[in-house]
Amino acid sequence: MKRAKIIEIFSSIQGEGLYVGEEQIFLRFYGCNLNCSFCDERKKDFFLEYTSTEVVDKVLRENKRVISLTGGEPLMQADFLKEILPALKEKDLKIYLETNGTLKHEFLKIIEYIDIISMDIKLPSSISTGVYWKEHSDFLKEAIKKEAFVKTVITPSTVLSDIEKAIFLVKDIDKNIPFIIQPVSYNGSIEKIDLLPSFFDRVNSVLTTVKIVPQVHKILGVR
Repeated sequence: MKRAKIIEIFSSIQGEGLYVGEEQIFLRFYGCNLNCSFCDERKKDFFLEYTSTEVVDKVLRENKRVISLTGGEPLMQADFLKEILPALKEKDLKIYLETNGTLKHEFLKIIEYIDIISMDIKLPSSISTGVYWKEHSDFLKEAIKKEAFVKTVITPSTVLSDIEKAIFLVKDIDKNIPFIIQPVSYNGSIEKIDLLPSFFDRVNSVLTTVKIVPQVHKILGVR
């Protein structure tokens, strides 16, 4: 039986993206293949190891309808997910995957069990660690086989040329994919980003659905 590195399992409201404000169970996995400059989770070095049976039991005790697989990057432990997701689907839980959108082959191991995908587009000027346009495009082409939307975190260092690339990456696949702009939060406060209105207007001029959604759970002071 496989074991997974888990930071925490808890119930709260979804604080990001299209489903903001809805109650979910959060299964937060430890570890990520990226190292984004604004990531809170990279600072955490504590985790517990759970068996698949332990995770399923703990999740079901939360007695909610939707489970968010989050992290870190949950797809780094895709083989473990492949063990637990059938049992959760049997109990009619909706499976919501939050991912950085770079691990397509791991995603394909579990796509049959996933209902909703929140896929980050990592803008080079925002994350300061790499360029992932091809990985994102390849991933999104698979993700749209389910319900999917994209989310991109913008910071004071984000440049319009990166926004442009993200827009047309999405448009080339399907202009109807919802596009979420998420202003970065530091220590629970939303950073002021002067170009935010310009970014919104540019995305809105090309794609069908664009929203600005900050991290609401941080504003409310909940997990």
